[in-house]
Amino acid sequence: MEFLTNEKLVIVGAAGMIGSNMAQTAMMMRLTPNICLYDPFAPALEGVAEELYHCAFEGMNLTYTSDVKEAFTGAGYIVSSGGAARKAGMTREDLLKGNAAIAEQLGKDIKSYCPNVKHVVVIFNPADITGLVTLIYSGLKPSQVTTLAALDSTRLRSELAKYFHISPDKIVNCRTYGGHGEQMAVFASTTMVDGKPLSELIGTKMPQADWDALRQRVIQGGKHIIDLRGRSSFQSPAYLSIEMIAAAMGGKPFGYPAGVYVHTDEFRNIMMAMETSLTKDGVAYKTVAGTPEEHKELEASYKHLCTLRDEVISLGILPAIEEWGKINPNLK
Repeated sequence: MEFLTNEKLVIVGAAGMIGSNMAQTAMMMRLTPNICLYDPFAPALEGVAEELYHCAFEGMNLTYTSDVKEAFTGAGYIVSSGGAARKAGMTREDLLKGNAAIAEQLGKDIKSYCPNVKHVVVIFNPADITGLVTLIYSGLKPSQVTTLAALDSTRLRSELAKYFHISPDKIVNCRTYGGHGEQMAVFASTTMVDGKPLSELIGTKMPQADWDALRQRVIQGGKHIIDLRGRSSFQSPAYLSIEMIAAAMGGKPFGYPAGVYVHTDEFRNIMMAMETSLTKDGVAYKTVAGTPEEHKELEASYKHLCTLRDEVISLGILPAIEEWGKINPNLK
């Protein structure tokens, strides 16, 4: 079987559950024979590598290292889950300070060791902020860095399929925009349910109260996994993030919104989920269409993200916005 590319893919945080699942998924999808596993925690990293060697994948040049320079040198693509995991009772935002500092170092390491990397996917929470910090310190173009936001849209798809007792494949174009956090904007206007607009079903086939409850289940989808399994999600973020990097490698288009650096008249200097296209040329976004009520939700989500961003600035992890262009000229 041929590979999508021969370029080096680095999995950051590979000793963890998300990282190890990302590595196995990338190998099963035959993205590239050249995969490097990186994690500072050497014993667990070696254990992951040993397990993957035991899978006996054909044609693979799988390497692993706890040396970031060795891992990043020559990287064509990077996917990073290398932050602290969310635990019971925590929100994504609770991880802000520690993971923002990790993202700062990630960006600096990219600039130092692989400035010619083609695309980076950041998935550790709060992903909108960690992705933004990574972008600023990496020196990359906004089109080269995305964050995992699709998990909210796929959770919406799943909840609607359960509610209407139909195949998830009959739920089309599910969309959540804005932040990947407690104040995401869950859209109904984009979604089709078995060929019918969801917005027409709400209030008829689906009482408004049921829709409101379903939206909350989507927003709290990560918490629900923690309650059920005693640990945060790892299979779904691993799979979706590898689908994202596959699209960036030139594979099939990614079908859900990605977190992207947004700089418009309305939304500025922020990373958040938009309607995106992710291809070999990078990520591009367009204006989100929705009802006036949905747009208000998106505005509220944006303001929430700005509050988190400004908190990171106050912590000294990011400089003032007007200074970003000095660190990354692509943001001028």
